Amino acid sequence: MNILEISHCKKQFGMNLVLKDISLTVKEGQVVSIIGPSGSGKSTLLRCATLLETMDAGSLSYVGKRAAWEEGGRMVYAPNREMKEIRSTFGLVFQNFNLFPHYTVMKNIIAAPMLIQKRSRQDAEREGEVLLEKMGLADKRDAYPYQLSGGQQQRVSIARALAMNPRMLFFDEPTSALDPELTGEILKVIRGLAAEHMTMVIVTHEMAFARNVSDHVIFMDGGVIVEEGDPDIIDNPSHQRTIQFLSRFER
Repeated sequence: MNILEISHCKKQFGMNLVLKDISLTVKEGQVVSIIGPSGSGKSTLLRCATLLETMDAGSLSYVGKRAAWEEGGRMVYAPNREMKEIRSTFGLVFQNFNLFPHYTVMKNIIAAPMLIQKRSRQDAEREGEVLLEKMGLADKRDAYPYQLSGGQQQRVSIARALAMNPRMLFFDEPTSALDPELTGEILKVIRGLAAEHMTMVIVTHEMAFARNVSDHVIFMDGGVIVEEGDPDIIDNPSHQRTIQFLSRFER
């Protein structure tokens, strides 16, 4: 089953056409890594897919439900009630954690399930404790974000996304704000989710990780998908631009 379908997505900021014509499909249980140079449009694509940015053209759907489409030469988005259901399909993990600094770790995790899904505090906390155990943070439930390392904050942010029970997760360069030692912590967590067949789309600069954890790799540059395929393309790219980009990394 296709969880996500993006067709002919375009996005422009002023005179800068950031996404020129992007189409991709993500199947249930699939791990898709998006690689490419800074400024290639990777993060903008994620922001369009997660409804943080509006598309200028194209269509977007989750589990067969239309979120955005073109009608009469303009973009139309699904009405609020349908959009609420569509948004519940996915979670998003940001590169800079985006935790609420004045909330404890547990409150960061349970706030959205209680507010949006109307779950009881008892139920939300029970699941929060399971997620903290899974993230190796069982002893941090009452800590505040400033008391945690970057790696711990990112694990809380993953737990927060999982607390909403999404069908898929998006990661926008989840290790870019971390030093190499802490990067390993987060990649281990994501590998664990992949082993559980969590559907994921990961924008990353970690080539070895992308090769090892992905089912499908997309190389973007200049607002287009230059090359895509199974993880072998990291070791055997066929397009000259992909070869040039990957030559900078140890593989």
